[in-house]
Amino acid sequence: MTRVAFATLGCRLNQVDTQEMQARLEAEGFSSTRPGETADVVVVNSCTVTARAEASDRQAIARARREHPGARIVVTGCWAQTDPERVARQPGVDLVVGNADKAALPALVARTLAAPRMTARVAVSDIGALRDLAPAALARAPGRSRAFVKVQEGCQHRCAFCIVPMARGASRSRDPGAVREQVEHLVAAGHPEIVLTGVDLGHYGADLTPRTSLAALLATLIGTPGLRWIRLSSVLPAYFTPALVEVVTGSAVIAPHLHVPLQSGSDRILRAMRRPYNVARYRDLVERLAAAIPGLGLGADVIVGFPGEDETDFAETRRLVETLPFSYLHVFAYSDRRGTEAARLGGRADACLLATRSRTLRELAAAKGLAFRRGLVGSRQEVLVLETRDQLSGGLVGLTGNYVEVVFDGPEALKGRLAGVRVTAAAPVVTRGEAA
Repeated sequence: MTRVAFATLGCRLNQVDTQEMQARLEAEGFSSTRPGETADVVVVNSCTVTARAEASDRQAIARARREHPGARIVVTGCWAQTDPERVARQPGVDLVVGNADKAALPALVARTLAAPRMTARVAVSDIGALRDLAPAALARAPGRSRAFVKVQEGCQHRCAFCIVPMARGASRSRDPGAVREQVEHLVAAGHPEIVLTGVDLGHYGADLTPRTSLAALLATLIGTPGLRWIRLSSVLPAYFTPALVEVVTGSAVIAPHLHVPLQSGSDRILRAMRRPYNVARYRDLVERLAAAIPGLGLGADVIVGFPGEDETDFAETRRLVETLPFSYLHVFAYSDRRGTEAARLGGRADACLLATRSRTLRELAAAKGLAFRRGLVGSRQEVLVLETRDQLSGGLVGLTGNYVEVVFDGPEALKGRLAGVRVTAAAPVVTRGEAA
């Protein structure tokens, strides 16, 4: 039996794609390796959102060659889709598979194994031509307490900095019946939390006939027997319709945690980025959500150093972050992506200034996160116990509904289950608790 190992880089969506590829390969007779086992095939699911991501892709390919000598190396994902020729030139790569061709991975791998080793074969179709999102293979999410379900793919927006539409194609949604079937299957298999993912999640259903919405999908899922939490991945501010606000604020099954991308606190920069909202709209939404959802865990993405960003723009971003109730931030230094509008703009910040601004926002985010976690001290929280113990203490790790990891002592039998924890302390690195 052919043994396959996987290396996944980048976003949660890539993790879901890896699970789907793994299920397809296993259905065709391939065997997934366990940690430490040597593989016959290594699938590297790549990322291309930043230059640093592509450096990580190259490192993953080199590591696959080193740890699995003689294995066939397959590279798929966003880097494979947007720059297949460069990927094919990486030492040791045997097969390059685009995002549009992942469903055909078992057949492509089989043909690669049957052929003599030669120059890398490239199987990358035009992702812009795709208009449908096929149902996912039904499978348990091995080694995970939470299960991720991709309900939407691609993006209808053309933000000036973003290469994702070139890598993922147009917005496409999964049939709500197929989503419901997958969620029911995963919950029955022992996953009390489901994370709905998508590139442009809030656009879910707009491309389907009949047309539907993320709010309507959530309304059909919250009654799933055995489901404790549905957690949403990133949702743009513009998609928070009255119907969506009503369901996320009105159901105890929707996790009290939202990730609402910001990118900049300057209206001038938001316009240059071609973002579909302004600062006032963003602030109003966040404040309404925080008022309606007690203990809301709130995250955002921020880009530092977008072309033309000056000190005034950055100061506006810093002040907005200071005043809004964020519990964490993802801070990215701007990176040119070939083919995007922003790559042609002038007004670049130098590397030193990028590092300084990034550090400023990360320190601010850390302080806000610590204050948020300290606000939980003394409270009893329901947590989902993750499958991996804390590396430093060996304690169990429980994830709260508002997206805080709490380390506490407990038996192996609690892994993958819901438990009660009283939060006892919050330090810069760790939040601690005790079973309650």
